[in-house]
Amino acid sequence: MAAAFPDIPLYRGWGAPLRVESDIRDLELVQGEVPSELSGTLYRCGPDRQYPPMVKDDIFIDGEGMAHMFRFQNGHVDYRSRWVRNERFVLQERARRSLFGRYRNRYTNDPSVAGKSMGTANTNAVWHGRKLLILKEDSLPVEVDPHTLETRGDWNFSGAVKAVSLTAHPKLDLHRNELLMFSYQARGDCTRDFAFYIADADGKIVHEAWFEMPYPGMVHDFAVTDTHIIAPFFPLITDMAVLKQGGPFYQWHPDKQSHFAVLPRRGPASEIRWFHGPAVSAGHMMNAFNEGSQLHLDVCLYQGNCFDFFPSFDGSPFKPAPPLLTRLTFDLTGKYDGYEAKLLLQSPCEMPKCDDRYTGKPYRYGYAICRSPTARAGEMGFGAIGRIDHRTGALTTWTPGENCGVHEPNFVVRPGAPEGEGYLLVIVNRFAENRSDLAVLDAARLGDGPVALLKLPIRVRSTFHGMWVPERALATGTYTA
Repeated sequence: MAAAFPDIPLYRGWGAPLRVESDIRDLELVQGEVPSELSGTLYRCGPDRQYPPMVKDDIFIDGEGMAHMFRFQNGHVDYRSRWVRNERFVLQERARRSLFGRYRNRYTNDPSVAGKSMGTANTNAVWHGRKLLILKEDSLPVEVDPHTLETRGDWNFSGAVKAVSLTAHPKLDLHRNELLMFSYQARGDCTRDFAFYIADADGKIVHEAWFEMPYPGMVHDFAVTDTHIIAPFFPLITDMAVLKQGGPFYQWHPDKQSHFAVLPRRGPASEIRWFHGPAVSAGHMMNAFNEGSQLHLDVCLYQGNCFDFFPSFDGSPFKPAPPLLTRLTFDLTGKYDGYEAKLLLQSPCEMPKCDDRYTGKPYRYGYAICRSPTARAGEMGFGAIGRIDHRTGALTTWTPGENCGVHEPNFVVRPGAPEGEGYLLVIVNRFAENRSDLAVLDAARLGDGPVALLKLPIRVRSTFHGMWVPERALATGTYTA
């Protein structure tokens, strides 16, 4: 039977599956000039649909992985996209149809793929230990060629990672050339096992710690400081009985608390300090840092459930809550097991970043997708890129224009320069033209608009996360902070 996608909002307009691998040499420059110092590659990853889904209530975070790269060299920018041809993709390619059912629910899959990996490899791209890894928290990383994006295969760090999956949000320490990672439900669906790993500059696992989570929940992102990690546990919980009935992988439990595990970076699980609070949620962390005996975590916090497609366990209706940049403070010396929360920004924002040299350190500037100043009242309007000055509280924004959208910004470090001196690379959705642009922004002068704007004749449908890899790091495997 020929492929036919359902006529649902998810697959209309910009969301229509693209299903195309592309090569474009020399993107057209439509504004400004590409800085000559930009030499390296922007890697991004996001979901697309290989075949029509098996279920009607498909969600946008599902779909097979498409890897993207923008290579900068001598003022030229080339673009390439390729499917991540992991086990799931290859099985469906042979069958010429979807074989995996509801998001992460193996009990809704076609019987022919029983016991096979459901991993979609659709969330992030990270270069470390001379390997380009495509990440999705439902499975182990997939290695792809950093020059061609051709798939090489699953990667478990030479057998050192015993967890069944790894986060899509590892933290890269540019000063130590370490990659800090974790796994939740680390021994399989509905288990309460949490594993933490550190890989050195060569990609060798040099530290691990295991402990038990409060419940088998979702841990999409975490944070690190120079001395500790902070793992948040929000009450989006997996229930095996619900899975076996064909239900959603997560359900929201507003009756349960949120929990935060604070653990020394290289300490044993016995040294965890637990902190507790109300039922809140978050997808992404901007940064965390030490201040004396206190740890500060800056997070885009939702006062409730952040995912409208994961229902409440009791059937109560979804209550929208905007993501507000909030600082949570944990005191490591006191006996209090709660935390302080301070609102940092009134305007909603998501996909937060910082100057990567300051990950885990006191910092001044953060960057995020935020609400456009021209958005109509009552709209979330995530159509702008913002720079937050934590010292003054000022928010500076850049908006690509009407009827446009933006992807997560990626910071380009300028070695030796002060904090915030660098570039932001941003994919822009041109909805009316059904195509994309790549904007190069001066991170310190965001309001001035693009230093360079490059036109793509095609649509980059969706990317979640990615990173900039300087040419030197691509060649040597190490970073310079």
